[in-house]
Amino acid sequence: MLFAILLFAIAGLAEIGGGYMVWLWLRESRPLWYGIVGSLILIVYGIIPTLQSFPSFGRVYAAYGGVFVALAVLWGWLIDKKAPDLYDWIGAAICLVGVSVMLWAPRSG
Repeated sequence: MLFAILLFAIAGLAEIGGGYMVWLWLRESRPLWYGIVGSLILIVYGIIPTLQSFPSFGRVYAAYGGVFVALAVLWGWLIDKKAPDLYDWIGAAICLVGVSVMLWAPRSG
């Protein structure tokens, strides 16, 4: 379980970090290398979820989506300096509860 959480966190940081670098390049006129590095990071992000042990692509990506939401809230707070409000935290918590249900609920077959 810890390995799955770690992979989700690494994937989220790669997606958000790579996207952020592309954002800086296109929206804030940073040098081209920001876009190139960001794009390479996004390619790595695409590989990371394949390392999960869960057999279903759809379930892995759906669960990852919930983790992504929580990480994006934290990124906005820590990197963009935009403090999340109560509803941001509640929404992120709901997403993480959903991830837990999807991945670790007992299933038959």
